[in-house]
Amino acid sequence: MNLHRAGVVFLALFAAVFTAALDRTVWAQSTGAVWTMPEIGALPRDAQGMLVREGRDLITATYAYVGPNVADPAKRYAGNNLACTNCHLNAGTKKFGIPLFGLYGDFPQYSARSGTEISMEDRINSCMTRSLNGRAMQVDAPEMRAIVAYIDFLSTGVSPGERLPGLGVGKMPELPRAADPERGKPVYASKCVACHNTDGSGIARSSGAPQLGYMMPPIWGAGSYNDGAGMARLTNFANFVHFNMPHGADYLDPRLSDEEAWDVAAYVLSQPRPQYPGLSRDFPDLLLKPVDAPYGPYADGFSEQQHKYGPFGPIRAAIEKLKQEKAAGAK
Repeated sequence: MNLHRAGVVFLALFAAVFTAALDRTVWAQSTGAVWTMPEIGALPRDAQGMLVREGRDLITATYAYVGPNVADPAKRYAGNNLACTNCHLNAGTKKFGIPLFGLYGDFPQYSARSGTEISMEDRINSCMTRSLNGRAMQVDAPEMRAIVAYIDFLSTGVSPGERLPGLGVGKMPELPRAADPERGKPVYASKCVACHNTDGSGIARSSGAPQLGYMMPPIWGAGSYNDGAGMARLTNFANFVHFNMPHGADYLDPRLSDEEAWDVAAYVLSQPRPQYPGLSRDFPDLLLKPVDAPYGPYADGFSEQQHKYGPFGPIRAAIEKLKQEKAAGAK
């Protein structure tokens, strides 16, 4: 091997190792110190260590413990056979894959959706009733305690008030136009159908046995999340797709263009899914309602169609004007 080629190979190997390290390590913004993901396998096998492991199992195989087909009817909290890790990728450890690390100290916090202060348990139940299309879990249920313990574990070494990079779904530029389901349809056919099926039903681990969970989750239809879930909002879903899909993509290596991600997200969200009861009670202060909430009522004069697909700039401007008018009237 000549020196030039050896140098190229070395640089390629270094880049691969460095990229892998980036995926395992998070830099704490406030201090500049390095924070690394805690290793669950290093926990002692005492009561707390086993509780954390059980929490991780609940995240990765939710359907097996609290799904609609488990043997004990009292444990059937989830209304579908999805797993938490279908949205919180890699058991909640992937950057911009809606990770769960570093969040424990953020609660209790104010929720604009409920108009109240919520606990970590409340937030978990929001996922249980919306993303898993089920019912709330008791705060003192063993499963709830295990999930909370796992999220607490993923915040090991994070200082109060410290916010780690990589949270949420990332943020790509918005389109100046509405996202278009028709433009997204061929993107879905070429990039998504192999994993999620032509009817959005995903791929079950065992054919005809959805109670065993999915290799690839359903993204619309009866087995998917309902219309009150965070993933039913275009901004959340489009960014999640851009930074994580198709399989193998991440924030360092997106496989879809911005336009493709917005449009294919619009196509998926144009499809039928379960309905969450009482959506009209969400966001009691309508001025705090996200601009992409796909259901009314709204404080502004824009249609549900524009709130669902955009463009969102005019809506933001209208909301800001209403907030200023409200503030001026309060003086």
